[in-house]
Amino acid sequence: MKTDSALRIEGIARRFGATHVLNGVDLAIEAGERHALIGPNGAGKSTLFDVVAGTLKPHAGKVWLHGVDVTGRGAHAVAGAGLGRSFQTTRVFGRLTVFENLRCAAWCGAVAASRGARTIAPLSKWTRWWRHSREIEARASQMLADLALEAVAQRPAGTLEYGAQRRLDLGIALAGGARTLLLDEPTAGMNREEAARTVAWLRAVSTGKTLLVIEHDLEAVFAFADRISVLVQGRIIATGTPAEIRADERVREAYLGPPSDTGGLTR
Repeated sequence: MKTDSALRIEGIARRFGATHVLNGVDLAIEAGERHALIGPNGAGKSTLFDVVAGTLKPHAGKVWLHGVDVTGRGAHAVAGAGLGRSFQTTRVFGRLTVFENLRCAAWCGAVAASRGARTIAPLSKWTRWWRHSREIEARASQMLADLALEAVAQRPAGTLEYGAQRRLDLGIALAGGARTLLLDEPTAGMNREEAARTVAWLRAVSTGKTLLVIEHDLEAVFAFADRISVLVQGRIIATGTPAEIRADERVREAYLGPPSDTGGLTR
């Protein structure tokens, strides 16, 4: 594997009791790449995200983020090293306005970056930043425009329709300023039209970012990803371009089904 990858995973193993969920996962994702992780339910995709994000410690293996060994260092340290994450279920602050959600994300990103640089400032400084920082205001305002949510900027986030809440949730991950993002089913719960709009929006706003995305909507996956990895029973069985994955016999047998079943690429 390349040592200059944005995200490099080597030999990751994780078990729960006697159940081995991850069995020596190797994966390298290059800077600026949009990489999809697919596989059947129970394959270990969310567990792998938890290990990469520092929520879970692996029983074996290493995680490297932008050349830094972040294995088992905890979520705050991994965030400080430049990782952002969105979850399968929307996690916006429902009582805060849309803009306040984004400003909070930008502020937390600044704090995480400070922690990652080991130059943690006193809380009083961060409080002043929260109230007055032009950088934080500008980052939140730009993300608000990118999300096309300016018309509802002052509405409580909890009052938005589902699709807008999902978009805000993804925007929160981006507003934190992380260079590498883990996105867990960004189109979950969306109809075909909403999913297509979300994929197009992600393409537009994630330029220059490195994305690792779990997604079950195969139409979205094949339209969005530069490369795809397939996780089955805790192991990566194939990595390649969308065309290579579509044609891979092992992938069709384990997940996609015969060619006639993949033409429509339904959920």
